Amino acid sequence: MNSKPVTLAAIVGAHGVAGEVRLKLFGEGVATLAHHKSFNDGALTLLKLREDGKGGAIARLAQSTSRADAEKLRGTVLTVPREALPPLAEGEFYHADLIGLPVVTDTGDTVGTVTAIENFGATDLVEIARDPVPAKGPKTFMVPLIPTAVLGWDESRLTIAAAFAED
Repeated sequence: MNSKPVTLAAIVGAHGVAGEVRLKLFGEGVATLAHHKSFNDGALTLLKLREDGKGGAIARLAQSTSRADAEKLRGTVLTVPREALPPLAEGEFYHADLIGLPVVTDTGDTVGTVTAIENFGATDLVEIARDPVPAKGPKTFMVPLIPTAVLGWDESRLTIAAAFAED
């Protein structure tokens, strides 16, 4: 769909004193992340990776040899080129493909922009930032990523059913 790098994890902090980092995973777990040894166009090199027992991971990176190094990396996302990922099956997508897309309703009304894809257990939810931003009320809203709510998307926009666009 596009050539933007795909984010697989984010460094959320230091782990211990030897430079290891704690990771929040955005993919299918540690096994998926372990397939890659280099991130951010070669700026970060993965030496070791293990599960943290809490749904995240602990990693040792060649560029981090102390707790101070690890703390400096807090907030860094780990990206890989799209070409380094397996091909998508029918109906699959990368969150990066949807984030930033303009959102319109099936009646043609412009609603806003996709800011995130969340999953709290039941199904994926598309978070949409309203455009224009309202003076009062919520600035974002969520729509379930189900066929009756999200009718489709392409490189230029995401279309939702008008009934799911909050006023």
